[in-house]
Order: sequence, then C-alpha cells, then structure tokens
Amino acid sequence: MKLLNPRNDFLFKRIFGSEENRDVLLAFLNRTFAEAGQPPLSEIILLNPYTDKDSPRDKQSILDIRAKTNEGEIINVEMQLFNKYDTEKRTLFYWSKQYSGQLQEGQSYSQLKRCVTINILNYSLLPNDLYHNVFHLREDRTGISLIDDIEIHFLELSKLDEQAVPIEKGGLVNWLLFLKGADQSKWEALTMNEPVLKKAMDTLEFLSQDLEARRQYEDRQKYLHDEASMIEAALSRGFAEGAAEGEAKGEAKGKMEAKKEIARKLLALNIERSVIAEASGLTEEEIRAIKPLE
Repeated sequence: MKLLNPRNDFLFKRIFGSEENRDVLLAFLNRTFAEAGQPPLSEIILLNPYTDKDSPRDKQSILDIRAKTNEGEIINVEMQLFNKYDTEKRTLFYWSKQYSGQLQEGQSYSQLKRCVTINILNYSLLPNDLYHNVFHLREDRTGISLIDDIEIHFLELSKLDEQAVPIEKGGLVNWLLFLKGADQSKWEALTMNEPVLKKAMDTLEFLSQDLEARRQYEDRQKYLHDEASMIEAALSRGFAEGAAEGEAKGEAKGKMEAKKEIARKLLALNIERSVIAEASGLTEEEIRAIKPLE
C-alpha cells in the first residue's frame, strides 16, 4: 500500500503529537536544537496531544503541536504544506499569542518564559540556501541579545538535496529527509544513527494501512489543496484582469485603478488584506478605502 504523505498536517500531528509518540517529538526537537547549538531537553509535556477531536474536516483547525519543557518554556511546531503567504507575519502573530497567553490577570511579566516556534515549510521562503534558519532578537551592529524569549526556526524542506547531504552521522537532516518523502529503500540508512526515527516510520506505515486514518487524511488533503488553489487562482485572476485594464487606460492613474481593481476582486473572495497588499502593491490603508464589489 502506498505510504501517506507525512507533510499533511493532520498526519504529522498523529506521528509527532500523540502521547504514545512523545519520545519521537523529543528526539526531533533535540536534533533541531542541537543543530542550533543548544543543549538537549530531558523531557517535554504535550499541551495539545492528538485526540479524535482534531478533525481534518474542521476548516478552522490549526493542527500544530504545542509542548512545554520542565522549565516552563513553550515550544510550538507547525507543518505548512502550502504557502499561505505572509508566513513571517503569521508566525509572529501566533508566537505573540503563545507568549502573552502565559500570563493570568495580575501576574508579573517576570513569569513569562521563552517561546520557541518551529515552522516546517514544504516551500522556499528565505533568500538563502540554508534549510535551517534560526532567528532571535539581536542588536544590529554588536549582535548582543536583547532577550532570548523569542526564538523562531524555519526548516525549508525544498532546500534539501538528498544527494548532497550526509546521512551517515544522523541528525536533523535525517528527520527532514523522512518528512520530505525519502524513498523507503533509504530508511535503513536514515535510522542507522537515529533509532527513534524508526518509530516515526513505523507509525507512518501503520497509519497508511489504517482505512479510517486514510479517509481522514484524504479529507484533510482535499481541504489543503482546495485552500491553496483558491488563493493561487484569486491572485492569478486579479493580476491578469488588473494588468489588462491598466494597459488599456495607461498612465499613472490607469495603473492605480488597475491595482484597485485587483484588490476589489480579491476582497470579494475574502482574501486577507495583507495578501491583497502583496498582490496589488497597495497599502492596507488604501485597501480599506476601496468600495467592495456589490
């Protein structure tokens, strides 16, 4: 039977975010932190372990994984199969909710603990060749740290070349190659120095043979594809129609009207203003002033 895609966020949470696979998540996190030069974790607590309530049919589901360390630090792991645009702002928004959500009314700011976000991307985002980028708050000239409470990792699977990376020593790259969909003939080599990775592989094989898991997987896969197609189609249509109108009118005024027409059509499709701004070249303030299609 053909293996399911572990990059599907529903399946990813089944493999890495269930209580019985907490050791799998811990091993993955430690490889991620080790590559960033940080000490390993001894234990983690799952804050939102996988349950039957994580329905793949729920269009509002954010099937991320949240864990807490023994020191109370919060770690959030999210798999993103398709580019939803504004990834950087979206990441900061959800990081800020994790960070501020730690405090109860009346508590001191000193109670806030470090929050780490790990985004695994099935697409390229940053303008470099590194598959693993880590961001902190640093002073521009001296590099001194303001505070270590914010830490954001981007793991870009598209930048991994199976033929160019060493897998004999083990490490994070072996985990990412598994997620990217390395051929099963290479699994034994990937697990040689990553024994816990085999448990992740066994889980994927088991779920791939489970009829109910496959049905739920297909439901989620369809939703993810439909969502990505809607955004891409809206952007393409907006660009094409706006460009045609702009050419017909010419001049600066015509170009501005073309941009507004792009924004007006995307607003009618309920696309976020930040995405429309990127597509049209208008500011969000200019977009707010546009009268939507009736």
